[in-house]
Amino acid sequence: MDNGGIGNFGRHQRKIAPIEPGAAPWTPERFAELSAQARAKAARQNQHAIGYGALAEAEWQATGLPEPDLPAMRRSRLERIRAELKRQDYCGILLYDPLNIRYAGDHTNMQLWTAHNASRYLFLATEGPAVLFEFQNCFHLSDHTGMVDEVRPARSWIYMFSGHLTPGEARAWAGEIADLVFAHGGGNRRLAVDHLDAEGVAALAALGISVHNGEAVMERVRMVKTEHELRCMRRAIHSCEQAMRGMEAALKPGISENELWAELHHGNVVRGGEWIETRLLASGPRTNPWFQECSARVIEDGDLVAFDTDLIGPYGYCCDVSRTWLAGDGRPTNEQRDLYRIAADQISANMELLKPGVSLKELSQTAVLPPPDCRPNRYGVLFHGVGLCDEYPSVYHPEDWGPNAPDEVLQPGMVICTESYIGRLGGREGVKLEKQLLITDTGAEKLTSYPLDARLGAG
Repeated sequence: MDNGGIGNFGRHQRKIAPIEPGAAPWTPERFAELSAQARAKAARQNQHAIGYGALAEAEWQATGLPEPDLPAMRRSRLERIRAELKRQDYCGILLYDPLNIRYAGDHTNMQLWTAHNASRYLFLATEGPAVLFEFQNCFHLSDHTGMVDEVRPARSWIYMFSGHLTPGEARAWAGEIADLVFAHGGGNRRLAVDHLDAEGVAALAALGISVHNGEAVMERVRMVKTEHELRCMRRAIHSCEQAMRGMEAALKPGISENELWAELHHGNVVRGGEWIETRLLASGPRTNPWFQECSARVIEDGDLVAFDTDLIGPYGYCCDVSRTWLAGDGRPTNEQRDLYRIAADQISANMELLKPGVSLKELSQTAVLPPPDCRPNRYGVLFHGVGLCDEYPSVYHPEDWGPNAPDEVLQPGMVICTESYIGRLGGREGVKLEKQLLITDTGAEKLTSYPLDARLGAG
């Protein structure tokens, strides 16, 4: 196994890196040499370069899931972004959202932390370089991809770091971004940005840079998946469903909701998955109304246990499926079977509506809906897109379809989840089901295959 050229240091030796005697201060030449060696070692040892481990690889091989061509996928995604930037006449895009950075360059760093601390960002010129502004001493984390032309230290002006000096720090930050726009924009000063606080918008405007909706750019680009993206997603889904099997095996009366949810986390992480976006697991009376996150409640014999994976797995792709199981070895009540039948029938019927050319509004108008006594507890959407996370588009229930609801047609390559939550207003329990499908040239292909609970009346 390659250990990055560090000899025996690490696993069986002292946890202090070997240092050349009298090495500091280094000569400029030696400093550059050591820095290059360190970055090369780090690139070889990046988690994404190492891969997802023997367990995940063996499961994918046994199922015949082909390996994605990651360099080809990265090039394709970058080309799609630049094509959309050119179509909308933007000089480039500035990305803060770690999922958008992942899409554009396929590199990560402290995903959840940087999602709420603006300390890492990527400038991508429409016709020019990709410049990553990276967190302190993290300049090696994108080297394995070959997708970044330059790495610079990020200037983070969040209050945690700059306090009351934030406006001045934001002006200094804006000057560096403006220099890139002036150098590579060809006179175009229209910059797309996905997330930016008010100080940043004002500071860029003072330098003549107009800020536009970069989230809209990225959502449209991410909406249709390429073949190698779908290979990543199929593998992520398979790993999620393997984790669900471990979770279902652990479901016994007496286990707590938190303990059961931890099984899904464990199954995801040991297969190289990344995180889970919510804690949506509930049992018994906590299943109605929906959106209770998991707790210390002990699951009892005969409870319904409902959950939504919202799982970001290997390659950073999302598996978003929901299941409801019966705890224990007994028989379900008539009410539990009835709720489950309604949810399963809704999912089954609405999957048949998915095909290229159908509009979002048409889906809303023709979808099977919850019965009247369950409609007040309805889920937020009937369908939604999914990729690196839940994505555009969304399809609302008819009564929620307002004048500003977007409408367009489904295209081959979109991945859509169909949702159902069935719980009577004032009822004791509810059922949550969801499946993930690929829009094909002729219809829709189920990407998720985890069976429904046959004891509750569905195979």
